[in-house]
Amino acid sequence: MAKQPMLKFVTVDRDMPEKRGAEARSQDFNEIYAEFAAAKAEEQASRCSQCGVPYCQAHCPLSNNIPDWLRMTATGRLKEAYALSQSTNTFPEICGRICPQDRLCEGNCVIEQSGHETVTIGAVEKYITDTAWEEGWVEDIVPGAQRGESVGIIGAGPGGLAAADRLVRAGIQVTVYDRHDRAGGLLTYGIPGFKLEKDVIMRRFDQLEKAGVKFVLNCNVGEDLTFQAIRGQHDAVLIATGVYKSRDLQGPGAGAQGIVKAIDYLTCSNRLNFGDTVAEYESGELNAEGKKVVVIGGGDTAMDCVRTAIRQGAESVKCLYRRDRANMPGSQRETKNAEEEGVEFVWLAAPKGFAGDPVSGVMVQKMRLGAPDASGRQSPEVIEGADYVEEADLVIKALGFEPEDLPTLWGEPDLPVTRWGTIKAQFNTGRTDLDGVWAVGDIVRGASLVVWAIKDGRDAADNILDTLNAQAQVAAE
Repeated sequence: MAKQPMLKFVTVDRDMPEKRGAEARSQDFNEIYAEFAAAKAEEQASRCSQCGVPYCQAHCPLSNNIPDWLRMTATGRLKEAYALSQSTNTFPEICGRICPQDRLCEGNCVIEQSGHETVTIGAVEKYITDTAWEEGWVEDIVPGAQRGESVGIIGAGPGGLAAADRLVRAGIQVTVYDRHDRAGGLLTYGIPGFKLEKDVIMRRFDQLEKAGVKFVLNCNVGEDLTFQAIRGQHDAVLIATGVYKSRDLQGPGAGAQGIVKAIDYLTCSNRLNFGDTVAEYESGELNAEGKKVVVIGGGDTAMDCVRTAIRQGAESVKCLYRRDRANMPGSQRETKNAEEEGVEFVWLAAPKGFAGDPVSGVMVQKMRLGAPDASGRQSPEVIEGADYVEEADLVIKALGFEPEDLPTLWGEPDLPVTRWGTIKAQFNTGRTDLDGVWAVGDIVRGASLVVWAIKDGRDAADNILDTLNAQAQVAAE
């Protein structure tokens, strides 16, 4: 009788790839998790229970066929596992690194509900595609028969690049416009290298460029090129700008020198790791070295900031969040990593104002959790008379992002937006009410996950293709 290759969760414990020690990893921006060895990847994949109704797949925005590629990995069919993973996910090696698996696939793994720890889905996903790159299984994109139609994509983040991949494979001429000097959006300049090393993104950019995708970088739509000009040059336009407007803080002293935006701080750090010279770092404005750093916020961007400040040699790093650990939106895994590296979390604390200019401290209000708000989370309430000042030489605002006012910036008042400033687009297609214009990712959803942007980009590309095919058929009749 053949040996059962799966359902080993009863006898095999969950294991993660080895993590570098906190002291060593705090000295550089390299990724902190090692790669699985082949035997360990097979062992961990074999823990999958092969559910009849796979909740991991159901809770993945891309509906990745997780049980099947786990089984293939467990039985040594890694090249097939890669092909299956790549078929539903344009960038599986990126999702394996930065997806919040604890809230998606792994968070809904059936074996955890039965008292066993979840399958390490993300680590196996990363291992599969990293191995595929090493072994040469990731083939060049070969476009289909060249077509006359062209599509302009505004934004080279995950949504725009996922759409470009789908469209160029179908023979469409694709041009991607982006404000930055490198493709990738927040993947490149927002997420630190210790979570996502930049060569992982750049090789996908190179793959698309080699396939014929044209990139127009350092291009600010509305300034360097009008939105109307882009529409005039292409048969369809896809807006995938993301959301870059930082939420701000009010209160006395909020404009003091030394209070900076998270996106500026992280972009500066990532540029340094590319080898760029950044004036704001050289001047000390965006450099945490030797400083008492306070980061305000409790999401993943805040975690990126505190861990970056540690690596820049800050004297101390504290994170203020107005709720408690259980109610913070950021990854618990990232919070633990930050604590290991020396970050101090100050829970139930909110800024009231700032002392000094340049800043010398944050005026903090102590909070308690009261009645639930509309989302069901307990609302923070001020504890009167419990204010104090937290010393700080550098304060980083990591309060999330909002959409820019695109209709005004682009001189396109007919671009349909919601009351929050996000673009109105059809669910699952990305089509807007503006003829020939689609929109995807955070600019439609608000600040969200990379995996959702990838799904939106793929879905919109498919709808654009359907539309172009229908138009071609009408023209031929």
